[in-house]
Amino acid sequence: MSAVAIITARGGSKRIPRKNVRPFLGRPIIAYSIEAALGSGLFDEIMVSTDDDEIAAIARGHGAVVPFMRSAKMSDDHATTAQVLHEVLGQYRELGREFDFACCVYPTAPFVTAERLRTAYARLIESGADVALPVARFSFPIRRAFRMDDGRLSYIWPENAPRRSQDLEPAFHDAGQFYFFRAEPFMASGQLVGTNTIGLEADEIEVQDIDTEQDWRLAELKYRLMTGAHET
Repeated sequence: MSAVAIITARGGSKRIPRKNVRPFLGRPIIAYSIEAALGSGLFDEIMVSTDDDEIAAIARGHGAVVPFMRSAKMSDDHATTAQVLHEVLGQYRELGREFDFACCVYPTAPFVTAERLRTAYARLIESGADVALPVARFSFPIRRAFRMDDGRLSYIWPENAPRRSQDLEPAFHDAGQFYFFRAEPFMASGQLVGTNTIGLEADEIEVQDIDTEQDWRLAELKYRLMTGAHET
């Protein structure tokens, strides 16, 4: 069975400029994703989908390939991850290459490890699922959430107000790290999360969205706590 890792790294990040190649503890953050994929030993090819020459050069310097550049249509703010992946696998088909499995690894996911990728692949095979992805538990039950209207609070689900938080069903969110999936069902549906998707629970300290400067500092702090790493 063949597999490709697809690291999605467009150049036009808005909230943190040049986010995908910004130094994270002294190294381009995309390098962590590439090295995790390389270290897993799972992939026939590790490619970076980008529209940016600098990102392409850095990706190649860390062992990935950039067999083709991303189209302008898939490089704007409105293109979804699923659409980008569909285009990439379609371009490979045009080159006469097909893969049984693909794994989308985000370029700003330094907490992804080779071991976690191997675990996801094993779970995907064992379960017969179409997609496996890391998820994290919400730290507070969302069914006790408020809405706020002109500063005034009200429960979104008032029936849960008298219930103890430990009695409410836990909820999970996408950890924003990777999607490991079977290529054929994805190409047919165009959806990453469907009815045959499994989650791999990650600890909260291993999960951090990186959309703001504060997020970036928190991610570096968590990474240091997890690994003992220091800036190089």
